[in-house]
Amino acid sequence: QVQLVESGGGLVQAGGSLRLSCAASGRTFSSYAMGWFRQAPGKERQFVAGISRSGVGTYYSDSMKGRFTISRDNAKNTVYLQMNNLKPEDAAVYYCAARLLVSQYASQYSYWGQGTQVTVSS
Repeated sequence: QVQLVESGGGLVQAGGSLRLSCAASGRTFSSYAMGWFRQAPGKERQFVAGISRSGVGTYYSDSMKGRFTISRDNAKNTVYLQMNNLKPEDAAVYYCAARLLVSQYASQYSYWGQGTQVTVSS
């Protein structure tokens, strides 16, 4: 098993930036591909970005491409999501998740963090 803890959320003005972190503990972090998802009130959980176990492969939802960057540091057991030029519609609870291979489907992930709130003021 792997335990995931997100951090770095908060309140930011539109156009601003945040970097989210997801720290993993438990089994070998590098054995897992990682994904970031978000969920706004009343909406389904949405794929944001994913990264392969090695970090070589990165994948993004079209609406985040160019603004968000996913990365990982396997030595620190941490995956990051750098979010730039934030918009009010980016406000949501952001979750990291782990599974063997990257997927854009939340139902395929076995392990989840508790989430971190991102609020964007206009």
